[in-house]
Amino acid sequence: MSSSRAENQDIAQRLREGADLLEAQGANPFRVGAYRKAADAVAAHPQELREIFEAQGLPGLDAIPHVGPGIAAAIAEMLTSGSWSQLDRLRGTIDAVRLFRTIPGVGAQLAARLHDGLGVDTLEALEVAGHEGRLAGVPGVGPRRAAAIRDSLTAMLDRSRRRRRGPAPPSGVEPPVSVLLETDRRYRDEAGADKLPTIAPKRFNPEGKAWLPVLHATEDGWHVTALYSNTARAHELGRVFDWVVIYFHRDAQPELQRTVVTETRGPLAGRRVVRGREAECRDWYERAPGR
Repeated sequence: MSSSRAENQDIAQRLREGADLLEAQGANPFRVGAYRKAADAVAAHPQELREIFEAQGLPGLDAIPHVGPGIAAAIAEMLTSGSWSQLDRLRGTIDAVRLFRTIPGVGAQLAARLHDGLGVDTLEALEVAGHEGRLAGVPGVGPRRAAAIRDSLTAMLDRSRRRRRGPAPPSGVEPPVSVLLETDRRYRDEAGADKLPTIAPKRFNPEGKAWLPVLHATEDGWHVTALYSNTARAHELGRVFDWVVIYFHRDAQPELQRTVVTETRGPLAGRRVVRGREAECRDWYERAPGR
């Protein structure tokens, strides 16, 4: 078997593993089935996926039977980076520090501060934080270094986007805060009632216990995954079971994330708010004061 054909089989196996983990974690059966059908199609496809991607970009992968735009984007991530962040998260092994060290000028200590200070673990989510001005607030960064990181990160992601060739999805498109707050409410309610499956995260879990509840759901066309924050900052402040990280995507958009917390000051004190979207949360609560 050629190395490229072996790559097809490796991608198919990862898709199958993703389907198995989604099923075990209570995801929508249709989503599970979609990954399995795509895995079978990839394994049986006569052409090398890398060859298709390099010649036709994302539309070429999307055209493979049973591979829609979302799974095509996952395959593109595997081909360009060698990893699939969603699978790492399902396994509980995601390593944001290692990922952030691939950014020029970002070493191990700074990568850890970016992850723990911002609570993000994907390059796309870090880019959003940069455009919102939150990078400069990370200890040891400041405005000048934040601009340099943001420029390096955008250049990295733009190279990947150009290779995908298809029409780019709208940048920074996110669900309304009502969807994120409802996902947060559902997650905390079901986690508190022990109704959710649990995973064993790699970080801060030396005994390897499956303690972290996970919710997979679809809300208004958005695929969402919610987990308590397992960052060093959350542990340090005793906020692990208050901060809820929500990952979301739809169609071929890259997966982004937000953290929902209990506000401790100002007019929203005591309310659940989406970090970085506080003004929208305030407007939403004013329109629905009983919530």
